[in-house]
Amino acid sequence: MTIAVVQFGGSNCDRDAVRALDRIGVDAERVWHEDGLPADTEGVVLPGGFSYGDYLRAGAMAAHSPIMDEV
Repeated sequence: MTIAVVQFGGSNCDRDAVRALDRIGVDAERVWHEDGLPADTEGVVLPGGFSYGDYLRAGAMAAHSPIMDEV
């Protein structure tokens, strides 16, 4: 099973999500939001995002990212 952890500008905890999945034996990889999902993706994790602060609305910006069509 391969899980894609989507990394957006402003994402937070994407590395932690990959590490946690690895600890339970799940193959996970970080994927940049403009690159699309790998062909073998069986699941997706969308980590939170506050590294730019709430005032930039990281979630609202992520909603308009190209990868969200695939999700």
